[in-house]
Formats: sequence, structure tokens, C-alpha cells
Amino acid sequence: MVAAIELYFEPVVERRLRTLWTALERAGVPTLANHTHRRHRPHVSLVVADELPPEPVAAALGPLALPVPVILQYVGQFPGGVLWLGPAPTADLLALHHATVARLDAAGIPFWPLYRPDVWVPHCTLSMSARGEAVARAVPLCFDILPVPASLVSAAVVDHTRGLLCPLLVTPSPAHQTPTPSGSP
Repeated sequence: MVAAIELYFEPVVERRLRTLWTALERAGVPTLANHTHRRHRPHVSLVVADELPPEPVAAALGPLALPVPVILQYVGQFPGGVLWLGPAPTADLLALHHATVARLDAAGIPFWPLYRPDVWVPHCTLSMSARGEAVARAVPLCFDILPVPASLVSAAVVDHTRGLLCPLLVTPSPAHQTPTPSGSP
């Protein structure tokens, strides 16, 4: 990933995910905690691009309607070893993604095709290089914490390669409760 619009979890969930990163590292699974510059935070990326100029992106987006409630409820993997936790694609999360894409398109700001509506897979990356036995060790640790009810409460334009982080404005979304995992009271 070169540049992204990242959504961040509420502090208690961020701590829980960092605890999972620690457990994965102890099991020999490399995580974002120790990837590249070691400043990654648990997040969900709305879009990723080769470059996202922070000021034009912020101007195009305006305030984002947050918080957005989600439930991390499954483990997934993309080719190349990217291991992740997946939030259920709720109407609120999909609406935020769609609005973000529409505003970036209107402003002529390009991003990777994998982050287009109907292609985008919402995910919270755990590892960029989990393969083979590492996946076998990681999946049970992930299932030990799932499901995780959460809220995405803040956002930023980040470019980890260049060391840039530009927080985005947030406007309160309509009052939402964090959803209850399926099968829970």
C-alpha cells in the first residue's frame, strides 16, 4: 500500500486488535505492528492509491459521517499472504464507501480498481506476509477473539511511504448502536 484513506477503530477495539497482533507475533506470524515503519494502526481502508494528495482529498470528501458500527466476524486472506479480519458489509459502511468513491471520482482523484464499489472487500489487515504454517497458527488466534463489535470513529489520509498522515474531518452520523453479533442476545 502506498497511500490510503484509513478508518480507525474506537480505542478499546484498537487495543484489542493490537493485543491480537502481539499474540500473532509471538506465534511467529508477522503483523502490521512490525511492518515497515512500525506506525500502523488497526484500520479499514476505504480506498488505496499510488498517491493521494491530502489537501485535495480532504476538500473533495468534506466531513465523513462517523462513527460507523461494524462487527469483525470472519478471517480472510488475499493472494500474496495478506491475512485480515472482515467486518460484515453493513449498509452504513457500504454507504460511506460509496459516497467516498463518488466524491473522489467527481474531483478526478484516481485510486486502485480493487477499491471500487462491487469489487471492494472491507478488511482490517493483520499481516502482509502470512503464508503456509503461519496461516495455520494465525487463524485459531483470530477465531479466539471473533466476533468483535466495533465502531469506526476517525479517519485520515495516509501515505506510509512518505510518512504523511492527514486527519480527516468527521461529522456525527445519526445515532447508531454497535450491532450485536449474530446469535447474540
